[in-house]
Amino acid sequence: MPLQRPFLLLVAAMFVAIGALSTPPAHAQQIDTTLFRAMKVRGIGPAGMSGRVTAIDAIHSNPDVIYVGTASGGLWKSTSGGVDWDPIFADQPTGSIGSISIFQANPDIIWVGAGEGNPRNSQSAGNGVYRSLDGGHSWQHMGLDNTRNIHRIIVDPRDANTVYVGAQGSAWGEHPERGVFKTSDGGETWEKNLYVDEKTGVGEMVMDPSNPNKLFVNMWEFRRWPWFFKSGGPGSGLFMTVDGG
Repeated sequence: MPLQRPFLLLVAAMFVAIGALSTPPAHAQQIDTTLFRAMKVRGIGPAGMSGRVTAIDAIHSNPDVIYVGTASGGLWKSTSGGVDWDPIFADQPTGSIGSISIFQANPDIIWVGAGEGNPRNSQSAGNGVYRSLDGGHSWQHMGLDNTRNIHRIIVDPRDANTVYVGAQGSAWGEHPERGVFKTSDGGETWEKNLYVDEKTGVGEMVMDPSNPNKLFVNMWEFRRWPWFFKSGGPGSGLFMTVDGG
């Protein structure tokens, strides 16, 4: 056939070219790979913003059960001490978690504050407080929608219906939904019992483990702009209550 000889010549030429490419030139320098043994591998990206872990809590009586909240990747649960993880918040309207608090006397009761408490330029906002009564299988929204960013939640170890919420508020503007909110009826109603001004939110909140009526709260004045961040001011300071707020 008239095309058979040109086709065979073309195939032969291709094999010759491939062989030439796979054979190192005679003048190539040999590299001593032992010179690289001291080098360490390092990560250079991509740096996914959702990778920030913002909150962790575990069941004290069974520490293999761990809950982890992320900046914009939702809430995760492990029952294997961290070997395997399952997303348990994917059906909710927010993926930013600021705080987790397990009621240790009945660890099926979990409180979660939405909106991470790191006021960086990539901060994600939330929409209030959530509660689970079945270990994270289902969630109920419990209010405080406009707090934007909740940095701490503390459940009274004696009463799952008494909860303190430390709201940081938005980093990008002034608004009154900041400070410490308390419920004594499981989130049906909330009382703002520590408030400074529209610029100041909660930077930290801890409870005395021997006296649940005693709490320390660090109030923090801050503000972020696209080109600048202001930290501190006359609203900042340390507060203490000895009567549950």
